[in-house]
Amino acid sequence: MKELMAARSLTTLPVVTLGGDAVAQIKDTVFDAAGGRITGFTLSGRGLLSGPLKQSLPWSSVHSLGRDAVMVRDALALQDTSAVVARREAQQGRVLHAKVLTDEGAEVGTVLDVVVEGGTSGQVVGFRIAAAKSLVRGSRRRRHRVYVPRGETLAVSGRALVIPADAVRYVADDLAEFTARVGAFQDEREGTP
Repeated sequence: MKELMAARSLTTLPVVTLGGDAVAQIKDTVFDAAGGRITGFTLSGRGLLSGPLKQSLPWSSVHSLGRDAVMVRDALALQDTSAVVARREAQQGRVLHAKVLTDEGAEVGTVLDVVVEGGTSGQVVGFRIAAAKSLVRGSRRRRHRVYVPRGETLAVSGRALVIPADAVRYVADDLAEFTARVGAFQDEREGTP
């Protein structure tokens, strides 16, 4: 499995051409919640006083997503913002702060962030959530934040995110541990021993 990254950690990453030119920086990550994939990025200019750009970066133009930069072939990869963000689709795909429910009806937390796979897939593999007390045992004084796999039965209404009930067996406290858990969860779902 490729390196996993939280979508919020992508904010302010430079967009760099294969020729080495920094052409923009990531403002927001846009994704298709039902499809479980990144559709692209909204952009801002490089520099302290730069604001949002009227251009965006569709996922189809991304050469590779890495920890330190988003690579594109050239500056022609940037397109009109409407190529990435359609208002109606963005409203339906809103997932931050949504309640997380299992397909058996148990509430397990609230979405804090989206976890994506680096490289070229653009795959959303899970979520960082503020866990409900029923999910994480222990101290009730501090909020517990965990990572949970996405699963294939994802449904998003804007107010709730539905995951498979068996996904809660693969909860992890950090991204390093979560990488192994996601692999095990995917193997189980595919029937691989």
